[in-house]
Amino acid sequence: MIYTVTLNPSLDACVSVKDFQIGKTNRTEEENIIAGGKGINVSKVLKNLGMESVVWGFLAGFTGEEIQRQLEKVGLTTDFVKVSEGISRINWKLTSIEGTEINGQGPDISPEEAEAFLRKTEVLQKGDVLFLSGSIPTSLPKDFYEKIMKRIEDVEALVILDTAGESLMRGLAHAPFLIKPNHHELGELFHVEIGRLEEAAGYAYKLQEKGAKNVLVSFGGKGAVLLTEDGQVFSAKAPEGKVLNTVGAGDAMLAGFLTGWMQTKDYAYAFRMAVATGSASAFSKGFATKEEINELLPQIICRKECTWL
Repeated sequence: MIYTVTLNPSLDACVSVKDFQIGKTNRTEEENIIAGGKGINVSKVLKNLGMESVVWGFLAGFTGEEIQRQLEKVGLTTDFVKVSEGISRINWKLTSIEGTEINGQGPDISPEEAEAFLRKTEVLQKGDVLFLSGSIPTSLPKDFYEKIMKRIEDVEALVILDTAGESLMRGLAHAPFLIKPNHHELGELFHVEIGRLEEAAGYAYKLQEKGAKNVLVSFGGKGAVLLTEDGQVFSAKAPEGKVLNTVGAGDAMLAGFLTGWMQTKDYAYAFRMAVATGSASAFSKGFATKEEINELLPQIICRKECTWL
C-alpha cells in the first residue's frame, strides 16, 4: 500500500484579481477553494494514474471537515488524526500575480496527538511506500520526519522524502528511497546557484553520499535530472506546452515516478513518467489525467549522461 503524509493540510483559496492594488478593496474575477497539501496532491495524481493510496495527516475544525469532505468526494481513502485545538489552515493563492501566496499556520498539535500519528506507522509492511511531503508544522518537533523514519527502519518500506532545508538533511541519514529537491532548493543546501541541468548531478551525488538512494532534481520548465542508486545519471528536457498551473507540478512528478517504478522497476521509464506527469499537470488547470500524461510520455527523451559508480 502507498501512504501519503500531509502534516499541515490546507484549504487553498485560489483567486484571480484583475489590476490588484495594495490598500484598495479588490474583488475576485475567479475563485476556487481546493483541499491541498503536498501529500494530498500526490494522492490525487496517483488516483488519476490508477494507483490507490491512503492519506495521513492532521485535521482540525471546520476547515478540516471540508478537507475531509473534498477528499472523500474524489474517492481518496483517508485516515487523519483529529486535532482538538485550532483549525486546519487556509492558504490564499493570488493566481493573477505569479508566486503571490499567504499561507496560514495551522492548528496546535499536542504531544498526544503527535504520538497518535506515529502509532499509525505500525501498519507499514515490507514493500509499502510512505511519502513524507512538505514542511513540518511549528507545533511538532523539528525532527518529526526523523522520528517517523526511525520507527519504520526495520520494516523495509520505501520512504520518499520531499521536504527542504534542515528537515531534508536530517532525513538523509535514514536512507530515503527518493528525494526530490528542485534546483533552487539544491543550490540553497550548498550555497550555490544551479542554473543548468548539467550542474545538478554533482550536487545530487553529495546528497547520495549522505544517504539518499535516488535523487530527482526538478528544473521547472527546463526539465529534470535523476541520479539513481546504482550510479546512473539521466536528464530530460520538459516538453513544449502552455503552462496553465504550476501548483503541485512537483508533487505530480513524484506520483509519476513512483507509478513508473512500481510498474516496471526501470529507472529510465520511471524518470520519463515523472517528467511527463509533472509537465502534463503544469499544462492543465488541475492535475493531469492519465490520458494527458500518456499523450506526453512519447515526447520525453531520456538521455543517459554518465555513471558515477
